[in-house]
Amino acid sequence: MQRANSRTVTVDLTYGNEYFGQLGPFEVELGWWSSVDGVIARATELAGVPVLVARLVDGHSEDPGHGGRVRYHAEALRRPTALNSRPLEGEAAALLASAPLRAAWATPEGLREALGWAELELLAIGRPSAAPARQIRTWNLSGLLRLPTATGADAWLKTTTPAFNAREGEVIALLGGVDPTLVPTVLAADPAGGRLLLDHVPGEDCWSPSVGTVADVVPRLVAAQAALAERRTVLAGLRDRRPGALLAQLRVLLDRLPVETDLTPEELDRLRAFAADLPELLDQLAACGLPETLVHGDFHPGNWRSDGASSVVVDYADACLGHPALDGLRPRAYLTPEAWRHHVQVWTDAWRQHAPGSDPSRALDLAEPLYHLSYALRYQEFLDHIEPSERPYHEGDPAAELRAVLAWARRG
Repeated sequence: MQRANSRTVTVDLTYGNEYFGQLGPFEVELGWWSSVDGVIARATELAGVPVLVARLVDGHSEDPGHGGRVRYHAEALRRPTALNSRPLEGEAAALLASAPLRAAWATPEGLREALGWAELELLAIGRPSAAPARQIRTWNLSGLLRLPTATGADAWLKTTTPAFNAREGEVIALLGGVDPTLVPTVLAADPAGGRLLLDHVPGEDCWSPSVGTVADVVPRLVAAQAALAERRTVLAGLRDRRPGALLAQLRVLLDRLPVETDLTPEELDRLRAFAADLPELLDQLAACGLPETLVHGDFHPGNWRSDGASSVVVDYADACLGHPALDGLRPRAYLTPEAWRHHVQVWTDAWRQHAPGSDPSRALDLAEPLYHLSYALRYQEFLDHIEPSERPYHEGDPAAELRAVLAWARRG
């Protein structure tokens, strides 16, 4: 499917308890529903006052999460005097009503509170805000805002839901304790509130990483993981995605799948057979000699940033305790076949250096079904913790990953 490069947007505008109707529809470049800077620019123009997007209200597309017709709830930061308020009723009232699983930053009050926290933290470290925050992204998993500061260096506010995400500030501290250059600088953290304030990382996201970037980033992560594997007590608070835990979690998930997904009875039977045979696979994987350690959890090149001289790994919300091959496999979907072969060589060479006598190449092959299983479980976590309007982002993902497990089993 060719992805659309735009979307048609409608915005429901509020200011506190007042409702000002809908803005739009209008076209916005970039089809990704979670990218809201273009939405904000046009909505601000139409409202006559600055606005921020609270959340996705509704979306319709053949490619969920991208393109199509999208509806957002936006909050005006000042009362829009050029518009008339009106009663909030009917469909709009239903769509804008509170929801038990709504993320804190996806409400006007929570969004203002998070920004207020960030501004106070910046003031406390001598870098007060110098201009309004620029909202870059918001969706069911996180919010991201860029804050200009008086020192000239921007800061970034990231919001996540603590119930199903790692405490990123603590993960960054663990990795930074063995390689400070690998991670971004944390300016402030509020783990209970799911808020993280980061220093700006210069450069670009490495969606198409150079050979040199791969040769720089991958061995440094491996070195940090090898070092942390020797300090297991400090990893105790991480979500458990070790191979043995994945087996137990798969058995629990299988009991839910008939009503949660469109997997057929025959597919479910095959998954149960896979679970029954999995202990043997886990023994073979353990024999490869790689240690269980801190795993980034989403180690694709879009989460690497490079300015050409140095590279930093960002976004640790999915971090867990697990097998490092889960990170080793993650870039494959984002790389050309040639680039993937180079990545494998770099990753396996690095692990041979840090775990002499190990067989990282075989570990990559054996870990493939666990990789897909770990993502099936992660996507189900998303679905379990997000409100109904956000489910289109991930509705079919657990089943898709489990079918990838079955495809691997069939090849084996």
